[in-house]
Amino acid sequence: MKKQIAILGSTGSIGTQALEVIEDQPELFEVYAITANNRAEELVAQARKFNPEVVVIANKDKYAFVKESLSDLPIKVFAGAESIAEVAAMEPVDIVLTAMVGYAGLKPTISALKAGKTIALANKETLVVAGDLVCDLAQQYKCAILPVDSEHSAVFQCLAGELSPIEKIILTASGGPFRGKDRKFLESVTPAAALKHPNWDMGAKITIDSASMMNKGFEVIEAKWLFNVRPDQIEAVVHPQSLIHSMVRFEDGSVKAQMGLPDMKLPIQYAFGYPMRLKNNYPRLDFYNCPSLTFEKPDTEVFRNLALAYEALDKGGNMPCILNAANEVVVAAFLKEQISFLRMSDVIEETMRRVAFISKPTYDDYVATDEESRKVALSLI
Repeated sequence: MKKQIAILGSTGSIGTQALEVIEDQPELFEVYAITANNRAEELVAQARKFNPEVVVIANKDKYAFVKESLSDLPIKVFAGAESIAEVAAMEPVDIVLTAMVGYAGLKPTISALKAGKTIALANKETLVVAGDLVCDLAQQYKCAILPVDSEHSAVFQCLAGELSPIEKIILTASGGPFRGKDRKFLESVTPAAALKHPNWDMGAKITIDSASMMNKGFEVIEAKWLFNVRPDQIEAVVHPQSLIHSMVRFEDGSVKAQMGLPDMKLPIQYAFGYPMRLKNNYPRLDFYNCPSLTFEKPDTEVFRNLALAYEALDKGGNMPCILNAANEVVVAAFLKEQISFLRMSDVIEETMRRVAFISKPTYDDYVATDEESRKVALSLI
């Protein structure tokens, strides 16, 4: 029987590649539901091609357009954030791919977990904001959380079949477009320059996070929850070639690495097909034409966001939620050229100092923290 997939954020980079994976494996997977935030025309085109049972547009102002555009097809059309959370819990759904951007991914992930769904997790902010809550729900409702981020998928694959404890997780980072640059250079960089990632084709928000190394900071926090390790057991290393996607060192000193071309369809397919590896015709890594593999220590004095992420993880409680909310605000402001690249870290750090700390937050505390942090960050901008 085909696995029924709900793709939350189907018009983004991960969502569109997930649809390609499903198209490549039609005997195994079927699209049950797709959702988008604002891209109504792309959502309609996807719906007409894949004919899902359900389509949701988060922006209610675009509901009439989507509904009318699909009126000749037997597709149920809904609107609003609440509808996305409801779709994630629908009975026929087997796997929920959370590919939404930012804090918005938390609520539907919680809804899916309470309905006992398998989560293919591409929305790293879910675990950054509320890792303790999400992991407790996964355990309570006996749900699998399968990582889709290339780095965490690599760690997950390295751990397959292993019984020995982890000594260290080594998350690789490309270094982004500004690797090796100093603070003087970064004072005047533009959004256009920051959006030119050397290896990966991603959405605007995650590309800026990669340039500032906040993306790697988020992945450090995410790794703590996914693999139940201490912060000091997670190390980030700059690997410009992006061919080793991450590594695990075990107690005997052995290191396992997962390698491949920079292609997000591979971790998406691994999560959908787990525990099986599915045959495909994707490009293969050719070692005879492979560049040298190099590794560098991240410069956390220049790229302060990585250090701030470690600080938030060490503090715990609602501090990572504050970090995430402030980051979403400053990235949006940077893309609109309202704030400089280096100023983003200043605003995040100051927001972490100003917002009230809660050591054991509830879901309602996370909601309130997110709201307060955004207000503080905006006031600083």
